[in-house]
Amino acid sequence: MGFFDMFKKKSEPAAPAGPLVVAADARGTVVRMEDIPDEVFAQGILGPCCGIDPEVGEVFAPLDGEITQAPDTLHALGILGDNGVEVLIHVGVDTVEMKGDGFASSVKLGDKVRKGQKLLTMDLEKIKAAGHPAVVITVITNGDDFASTELAASGTVEPGADLFRISKN
Repeated sequence: MGFFDMFKKKSEPAAPAGPLVVAADARGTVVRMEDIPDEVFAQGILGPCCGIDPEVGEVFAPLDGEITQAPDTLHALGILGDNGVEVLIHVGVDTVEMKGDGFASSVKLGDKVRKGQKLLTMDLEKIKAAGHPAVVITVITNGDDFASTELAASGTVEPGADLFRISKN
């Protein structure tokens, strides 16, 4: 910053340019929407989505926001992002049947979360033993509110890597 810059009038920060980003919420291999082993998700009935076949039993916040859904079964969480994106994280397929066994949540309804914050842990062996795929499914439940939702990842991802890019208009 030059000497005279400190005397210039401060301007309001510009609105963020470019697409909104929803990050990967687990470490593992990306599963395309149509390959998720559950028809409701595979057909995009709840909104555009993808899965991550987890290598580790941890799920992290994919964006800054507030927990809007936190069922007692601990297998899913809803987040309203500060950027207006609504995300459903659904851990495993048919894991609601496990009634929370093998899951532990670090957050509760109404909590504010930051991207990268640990949300929950799951016992991958227990999920497998119960006969369920452990795929962590990330759904953009208000995808219709945006011009486009593009899967931005493939192969192996780490938590925090770009998973979806969402265009407002």
